Amino acid sequence: MMNVSRLPTTNMEYTRTAIALHWLIALLIFSLFPLGIYMHDLPFSPARLKLYSYHKWLGVTVFTLAIARLAWRLTHPAPPPPAGMPAWQRIAATATHHLLYALLILVPLSGWLMSSAKGFQTVYLGIIPLPDLLTKDKAVGDALLIVHQVLNFTLAALVATHLGAALKHYFFDRDEVLGRMIPILNRNKP
Repeated sequence: MMNVSRLPTTNMEYTRTAIALHWLIALLIFSLFPLGIYMHDLPFSPARLKLYSYHKWLGVTVFTLAIARLAWRLTHPAPPPPAGMPAWQRIAATATHHLLYALLILVPLSGWLMSSAKGFQTVYLGIIPLPDLLTKDKAVGDALLIVHQVLNFTLAALVATHLGAALKHYFFDRDEVLGRMIPILNRNKP
């Protein structure tokens, strides 16, 4: 049986593995952000605790997938930018991608640190207890809550920028950038 993640690609395409990791992480982020906002102001209850557990499980999953995505990216470089793309756009795209990778690691890590400092151990899927990264300290936990929120809103802004840039490339520049992550939209394939 052929491994589809190793199918040959041109230097203008992402691998299927990169595409799958991208969209899986995106789906989780699009679930986690509204869930985090919703559950934050709920009154203390078993339902709120359950939502926090789900949020933490999804966050740990994003953290794990982001590490896998970063490892994949280091061994499978991204396609080059389209010919003729202005230098400022190449720089902005590179900076945005680096920040997205950093935030995909830092956001879940800040949540894990916050949970540890607040004295709530993360038990992945209700089965696997993860080690507390900090000892219980209310002041540190409260500070990490702010850090986690700022990082999340920064991630949301970068995701919106990333999405806007992809749509700009598709609708205005009419190049292959979006088609690299959504192959059915690739204008350069016969």
